[in-house]
Amino acid sequence: MRIPFAAAVGLSFTAVYFLAAIFAPLIAPYGMAEIVGDVWEPSSAEHLLGTDNIGRDLLSRMIYGGRTTIFIATVATILSFVTGSTLGFLAAVLGGWADQALSRFVDLLMSIPSLIFALVVLSVMPVTTGVLILVMGLLDSTRVFRLARAVAVDINVMDYVEAAKLRGEGRGWIIFREILPNALSPLVAELGLRFIFMVLFVSTLSFLGLGVQPPLADWGGIVKENKDGIVYGIGAALWPAVAIATLAISVNLVADWVLNRTTSLKGGRG
Repeated sequence: MRIPFAAAVGLSFTAVYFLAAIFAPLIAPYGMAEIVGDVWEPSSAEHLLGTDNIGRDLLSRMIYGGRTTIFIATVATILSFVTGSTLGFLAAVLGGWADQALSRFVDLLMSIPSLIFALVVLSVMPVTTGVLILVMGLLDSTRVFRLARAVAVDINVMDYVEAAKLRGEGRGWIIFREILPNALSPLVAELGLRFIFMVLFVSTLSFLGLGVQPPLADWGGIVKENKDGIVYGIGAALWPAVAIATLAISVNLVADWVLNRTTSLKGGRG
């Protein structure tokens, strides 16, 4: 199997970020909250990216911050896709009042900006990793629901689905054996976009003070901690932005490649 150059670059960067997240305690030169120098020291042999606003090694903070950001984004994305796609497929198969009730409820949730909704919810709840994942995943599942339902409605009227219904197959079979395999291409394409949205979402919440809480580190929190240094020409707050941008580009390159492969291999199941 030949991997295109763009996909190989995306896979490489994505693998580096995920491996760094998994093995953060082994590869980080210092502890996540360990103060090892003066405030905003420049890059050196001891501190490759310098130090942060209170003298912690910035490279170590970036590695641990990536671990937190990627973990939360990954689990929240899985939650949103499991919830949204299952309900979307179910709404398409059931039709009638059940479809209308689910669709109108999702429309109601989508009419409220996700960031404002999350800020309101998190301002009255304890901000823990579990609560963050739950809020982000459920809010984002509305987008997945709309896509999954739209795709499933088209597939549900195909001849092979009608044949399965005539054979007496249940709704579970229809959803998971007939609709899901033929809806993978658009869902895979959306998966990369939603993962990156989750990375940006949790980073934004942390920058606003309602995301990942100290002593944990994440990329949005690192930007918040070091933003004052930009005035003095200190780029400590820019490294997380670079990490987010390169992760976004690499994941999208991989998603595009997977989408092209699944589209060419699927061949319109009959």
